[in-house]
Amino acid sequence: MLVSFDQCGLLIPSVPDTLGIVNSSHEESAVSAVPPQAGAAGAVDGRAARWQSHREERRRELIKEARRAVHKLGSDSSMEDIASAAGTSKSVFYRYFGDKAGLQQAMGEVVLGQMQRRMQEAAQQAQTPREGLLAMVSAYLQMAESSPNVYAFITRLSPGEASSQDAIAASGALGNFFEQITGMIATPMREYLGDQHESVIVYWPTAAIGLVRNAGEMWLGSPADSTKPDQATMAGQITDWLCLGIAPALKTTT
Repeated sequence: MLVSFDQCGLLIPSVPDTLGIVNSSHEESAVSAVPPQAGAAGAVDGRAARWQSHREERRRELIKEARRAVHKLGSDSSMEDIASAAGTSKSVFYRYFGDKAGLQQAMGEVVLGQMQRRMQEAAQQAQTPREGLLAMVSAYLQMAESSPNVYAFITRLSPGEASSQDAIAASGALGNFFEQITGMIATPMREYLGDQHESVIVYWPTAAIGLVRNAGEMWLGSPADSTKPDQATMAGQITDWLCLGIAPALKTTT
């Protein structure tokens, strides 16, 4: 798969985003307008389809602009900050996404979908389950490291927002993402280990996801200094913990 990046270093969605930013007063009137009725059912259906297509394209454009804003401004960006950076009003974002949690959901579906595809492609090229794990962990860390602000925005609810619901609990985006990754881990394990290790296959992938996510997010949030491992080293370390535990380290100190 060809992956392209914008000038901020963000992955650009593969779907074409062709609509430009329009002024807020024009857009608000367009969003609230109802497609005109026509005498023939076919004409009505055609206009409705074009209207829906316009809304979907505009929604993708707003997600793209929001990603750029969050990448630049930080994960605690308000809806007003994001809208201002996008050249429109926050009421437009509320019309398309409901509230900030809805925007986090929509952005999460795009970003996590890209992350899942990258991890799946990396794992498919591996020759052994361990190589597959390393490939997936590396892809996960690379994607998260490419924009820590965006990653934090889609996985956490910023304090002080009007919505009382956790963005991911409301959307299920992150839960679905890790559920899919769990399945990706379990499939080669089942082929490699066989049915006699079903308890390992059932429980271990879920535990592995928790280790990868928590270790990865801690690494992502750690300040850059001489003690912080680079991405490749951290991916290898996490993979060793998954496959070998900490027994080798304990043996060297006893």
